[in-house]
Amino acid sequence: MKTLLLVDGSSYLYRAFHAMPDLRNRLNEPTGAIQGVLNMLRRLHKDYPADYSACVFDAKGKTFRDDIYPEYKANRAAMPDDLRAQIEPLHTAIRALGWPLIVEEGVEADDVMGTLARQAEREGMRVIISTGDKDMAQLVNEHVTLVNTMPNAYRKGDEVLDVAGVEAKFGVPPSLIVDYLMLIGDSSDNVPGVDKVGPKTAVKWLKQYGSLDNIVAHADEIGGVVGENLRKALPWLPTARELITIRCDVNLRESVTDLAPRPQDRDTLITLFERLDFKSWRRELDLPQSAAASTGNGRSEAAPQPTAQQSPTDLFAAAVQSRSYQTLLSETDLDLWLRKLEMAPLFCLDTETTSLDPMQAKLVGMSFAVTPGEAAYLPLRHDYADAPQQLDFDRALEKLRPILENAAIRKVGQNLKYDQHVLANHGIALNGIQHDTLLQSYVLESHRSHGMDDLAMRHLGVRTITYEEVAGKGAKQVGFNQVAVDIASTYAAEDADITLQLHQALYPQIESDAKLAYIYRDIEMPVSDILFRMERHGVLIDQQMLNRQSHELGEKMMALEQQAYELAGQSFNLSSPKQLQEILFGKLGIKPLKKTPSGAPSTDEDVLQELALDYPLPKVILEYRGLAKLKSTYTDKLPKMINPDTGRVHTSYSQAVAVTGRLASSDPNLQNIPVRTAEGRRIREAFIAPEGYHIVSADYSQIELRIMAHLSRDQGLLQAFAAGEDIHRATAAEIFGIDRDAVTSEQRRYAKVINFGLIYGMSAFGLAQNLNIERSAATSYIERYFSRYPGVREYMDNTRALAKTQGYVETLFGRRLWVPEINSPNGMRRAAAERAAINAPMQGTAADLIKLAMIAVQGWLERERMQTSLIMQVHDELVLEVPEAELAQVRETLPQLMQNVAQLDVPLLTEIGTGSNWEAAH
Repeated sequence: MKTLLLVDGSSYLYRAFHAMPDLRNRLNEPTGAIQGVLNMLRRLHKDYPADYSACVFDAKGKTFRDDIYPEYKANRAAMPDDLRAQIEPLHTAIRALGWPLIVEEGVEADDVMGTLARQAEREGMRVIISTGDKDMAQLVNEHVTLVNTMPNAYRKGDEVLDVAGVEAKFGVPPSLIVDYLMLIGDSSDNVPGVDKVGPKTAVKWLKQYGSLDNIVAHADEIGGVVGENLRKALPWLPTARELITIRCDVNLRESVTDLAPRPQDRDTLITLFERLDFKSWRRELDLPQSAAASTGNGRSEAAPQPTAQQSPTDLFAAAVQSRSYQTLLSETDLDLWLRKLEMAPLFCLDTETTSLDPMQAKLVGMSFAVTPGEAAYLPLRHDYADAPQQLDFDRALEKLRPILENAAIRKVGQNLKYDQHVLANHGIALNGIQHDTLLQSYVLESHRSHGMDDLAMRHLGVRTITYEEVAGKGAKQVGFNQVAVDIASTYAAEDADITLQLHQALYPQIESDAKLAYIYRDIEMPVSDILFRMERHGVLIDQQMLNRQSHELGEKMMALEQQAYELAGQSFNLSSPKQLQEILFGKLGIKPLKKTPSGAPSTDEDVLQELALDYPLPKVILEYRGLAKLKSTYTDKLPKMINPDTGRVHTSYSQAVAVTGRLASSDPNLQNIPVRTAEGRRIREAFIAPEGYHIVSADYSQIELRIMAHLSRDQGLLQAFAAGEDIHRATAAEIFGIDRDAVTSEQRRYAKVINFGLIYGMSAFGLAQNLNIERSAATSYIERYFSRYPGVREYMDNTRALAKTQGYVETLFGRRLWVPEINSPNGMRRAAAERAAINAPMQGTAADLIKLAMIAVQGWLERERMQTSLIMQVHDELVLEVPEAELAQVRETLPQLMQNVAQLDVPLLTEIGTGSNWEAAH
């Protein structure tokens, strides 16, 4: 049986426009809807192979339905300009990809698809219609199926509606969908139904009477308001039927057999993809046939997908038809490659290991690449049954050591900080790290993913072999040492090869922009090495103190639990949202503030905080949850994370996570240790100095406000900081129109919230909530603030406008901070992007400053050959472990180093503290 695949192009175009980020090309033309629809089309032919296919769009102008009912679709807003601008290039791209495209005047796309579907049925074909439009369910029968491929937050995978699926979704079979829609109406098309009749009533009537005609015949028997409304609607129903029924007899120029896939128009696609900045798709067009499998719709992939008949060996052999990959199993082969590495101006290095934990991982093998398409894998510890003989582990590493430790032999890799740790675990100090593709991607596109597989597809148009394809998934996944050497070799060699190619694609883009080159070369690359040292050194933890704290937290939680039981009048699970819902909104009768997506009353933290203002139980629950999080995340977990070899905790710092340039910390996360509660601050007491040492903390004071003053050039802020005034007191005096000496603590608190709130884009509504005041009062405070600090408002307005024009903002040092939603048609997304655009230059500049401070401090420590070590970086703070003999020197020099990393129009101020533990140093 042959298959016809029809795509509701208009439905997907609108949905993609509202679902996708506001993507734009270098000319600032919108491209998000185009990308969304093309992605869906490229996927459809793979998932739903068809002999014939077409993409159908609504034509401009009126249809016969407008003549029947002038108010048809009259409630719809005018098409946004950004959507209209994408229609013509989308149509061009679809045709160039080989899809037949149909636009028929006077009717809707639904009518065209209905006509083609019935025509295909008569030809004995199977029909698949890809749409998200519920009206199309009326076409479903044993030959016609609907498929909805658009993502849905409450659905995994595609929604497939056959006859049973339609009835399960709507409660009626496809034959009654028109009757069902006539009763409930179609608000999206402005077609009225029967007033007060919703889906439940419509399904009930149709099941009881069998059809709308029978319901009408028994209309006098239906009582109540809905019965009266039904009788009032009787004259309208014939018109509704004509509007809702899809026509299946349109006189089309095309027949089904005209809809065979057509050859790809490569030249048009090249021109279009270059204009739209669809880089990975553009590169796919240049892939050789040996490396790209092409289908009738023009879809290509860099590596073949596995089939049930293909073994992993077959798959990987096919993946490297045009590449030269070698497995190094003899000393002769290894020596040849060692000479290549020595001679190469730059070579790529990658390690395969036993663990993702950098401090625990052991080598299984290493791969190298010196030129694109050529790579080698050195297996060292594959130990499965029948594994081939491999080189002696220690002897091989000793042969590699001179090259790996030679700083003059330049290396590139993907996240080489991890490989540094792995080699250090074997006593090898990796030197000569020149480039890192992870950081190159981060500097170029901080808002996108930076994994090698994603980068390969995005920048090279190459689908790489995934780890799951070599090692399996879930419970069946094996360690890399258990992967067959021939399979492992192809996978590992490809990693090195592709990483080298990524460097050749990414680095020229950075090198061509002086500001990006500075961020990459003078900030990110040096910081990576410093982070390696900090991670390696670790932080000493007082395990016994944490155990005591954990016990105390447990006792407090038990007391709070009893208190909650008394307030609720019964025992219940404080961690169960369902039981809490029943207590708060059922037994206690508290009015719900908002609902979850499933419709249940929400008990999230925001709701409980608001309820806690009026009710004691939510306050107890919040306190209990806070202590439970501290206990599970820190006091219970930190002792288990102490490395048995060092007695320290070794966090991992990630550079390529936060779009603003800030570092992220994990295992453990040092950034999120709460400091607003006494219990949270006590956890910092467990981060201790060893005997004979001190903990020193140096923190930039009010750094983002100072950056705001510099960027905005506001004279009021500049003068206040230059005079060394309390900026919150100064702001309070300006807002409340009083002398600074007369400012109360409450007024200063208001000013502090305003100062910090506005740089994060806080609205009057947010300020009112934060200060628990009327919205009108909050609006008045903000207006007074901007009248006193007009430079701040001008900066915000200019920054928003600049972000809308170019799609990004920059830090003081040139870091590019992308805000892809800045022109989004979705108001909430656009507003969030505008807030981010205002704050990002300040937060990003602060991130740059603390990184420059790390570089300056580490450089000073090395020049002076000191024993002091940087051990943590948290937000705007550096933490050091300082021997007693160097304490005075560090206290004197550290603030100077941090304050002089950049010259701003306001002075940078560093606050420094010392103590036997991290908390005491504050």
